[in-house]
Amino acid sequence: MPQNPTQAQGLLIKETYKKFGQEALPLIRDVCGKQGQVLGAKILQKLPDNRLSTVAGAFAKSFDPKGSQVISIADDRFQIQGTRCPFGLENTSRELCEAVMEIDLAYFRTAVSDSVQLEITTTVAAGDHCCDTIYTLENGQD
Repeated sequence: MPQNPTQAQGLLIKETYKKFGQEALPLIRDVCGKQGQVLGAKILQKLPDNRLSTVAGAFAKSFDPKGSQVISIADDRFQIQGTRCPFGLENTSRELCEAVMEIDLAYFRTAVSDSVQLEITTTVAAGDHCCDTIYTLENGQD
């Protein structure tokens, strides 16, 4: 049973993916992106500026420090690793992770800049030992 709303959302996402497969991915990506836009707009109202380092610091506070670790925070790069997926996507698929991670990408693009890029180097959804995500913003882009 889900222990919180994020896990409940993850269960719905997994069941939708299980039933409809790759056909569901655009829908999942679209809905997750909209959620990320709303969350990014909300956090931006609470922060003193929209630098990547500021937004990343607020973002990192929402994660359990037992299951995640901030590797680096700067105005042009933010890297975070985690051993547990908040949505419970462990051992599902990389493509499902990428669709759900649209939440975080849209969050950063809304709160920081449309130029933010996301690289998912490893993901527990694909059976990797941890999720390793890197958000970058090239100098001079805002």
